[in-house]
Amino acid sequence: MMVSPSNSHAGENPHPMNVRAALKEGMAGLRAGAVPSHTLAAELLLMHVLAQDRTWLYSNPEAPITSADAERYFALVARRIAGEPTQYLTGKQEFWGLDFEVTPWVLIPRPETEHVIEVSLELLGPRGFTIRLDTGAPMPALRIADVGTGSGCLAVALAHDLPHARVFATDISPAALTVAARNAARHGVSDRISFLETNLLDGLGREPAPFDLIVSNPPYVARNDAATLPREVRDHEPHAALFGGPTGVEIYERLIEQAGSLLGADGILVLELGFDSADHVRAMVAGNSAWTGVTITNDLAGIPRVLSALRL
Repeated sequence: MMVSPSNSHAGENPHPMNVRAALKEGMAGLRAGAVPSHTLAAELLLMHVLAQDRTWLYSNPEAPITSADAERYFALVARRIAGEPTQYLTGKQEFWGLDFEVTPWVLIPRPETEHVIEVSLELLGPRGFTIRLDTGAPMPALRIADVGTGSGCLAVALAHDLPHARVFATDISPAALTVAARNAARHGVSDRISFLETNLLDGLGREPAPFDLIVSNPPYVARNDAATLPREVRDHEPHAALFGGPTGVEIYERLIEQAGSLLGADGILVLELGFDSADHVRAMVAGNSAWTGVTITNDLAGIPRVLSALRL
């Protein structure tokens, strides 16, 4: 389905399109193309093209749009109708209050993944403070690993909130690590994050001290369920970051085993869970005497989303 500005053809209209008309036409095209959240998509794409925020759009409905910007905008609308995610078209996504660069090399950060951060900070408790509340002395530095970092959203958010943390972020994709490194630089935490091209936690056993926290949003979609995914996800997001094997839980066992050997006493493991995987992953952890305090946290939709456990 092609979308083009209705007044962009030579001689049809001597007046440039304005913000209101562009938004109206963009929304109509996206709605006709059955794009989810078509209003939001139309706004985000126009904000991107004009380098303005939503407040400016609605405060300046009569502001003219150049033919070049209108052409860019409707080209993006057409690509969104064809299935490309809005985040890849704009090159960014917000996570934990921070703006992240995203490209087709990395999974788009989801709001539900923020629960990994919430659970981690809650379990760290006083260890998450930079000073001891009783004496005012500096707290010991934290050592954190983020497995399958992708865009770096978890690693960067944790480093941002925990200025005394040293983070090791792993991924098997060198292209993803390049994006993650740019996000670390964007938020001023590059000096405290080491990006490592490796599978899961391979190689981190050489680190001289145990870890305090290991987090991961691993690939957890069952490959057998690929056909059920929205086309935006199935056709555009990186499969290596999506699919965790035939059933989707295959990666967890190795990850839990490695985390058990790398965390120190009272070390924390926090894992995002895939749909209907909570019981399987809980059994993997609960069946190992190295762990205690196994807890499942639901997301806002009531879906089991995060598993956490403490290393004995």
